[in-house]
Amino acid sequence: MIKLARPLILLLLAFAAPGTAMAETYNVAVLQALDKVTARVSTFDAPVSATIKFGTLEIIARTCDKRPPEEAPESTAFLDIWEARPGEPVVSVYRGWMFASSPALAAMEHPVYDVWVLDCKNSSSAEPPSPEGSTP
Repeated sequence: MIKLARPLILLLLAFAAPGTAMAETYNVAVLQALDKVTARVSTFDAPVSATIKFGTLEIIARTCDKRPPEEAPESTAFLDIWEARPGEPVVSVYRGWMFASSPALAAMEHPVYDVWVLDCKNSSSAEPPSPEGSTP
């Protein structure tokens, strides 16, 4: 009976650990992108659920979470990224979580562009700004 009780106690302690804070949700993902052809790096805000264009990429941040200040720093965003070239069908190039502290953990693989998450923040502005250095 002792063998069965120990895993149950450990499981209860894991779920009831005091001081464990949940990540806070923000409405803007701060992204950085590299155009490998021109070597330009652009930093821009991606409001959650809005489409941002960078070169031939269309980026939608679905959610952006950040740990509270008392926890180890980490910002994560769930991104959908498509490539939309004129006269060609739209192609999904990335869908998933990106982590600010480990950009290589879930990197987007693309021959021309790199995109990664820097931070999450709140903004009262509902209109998405155009990324710096983007090409039409």
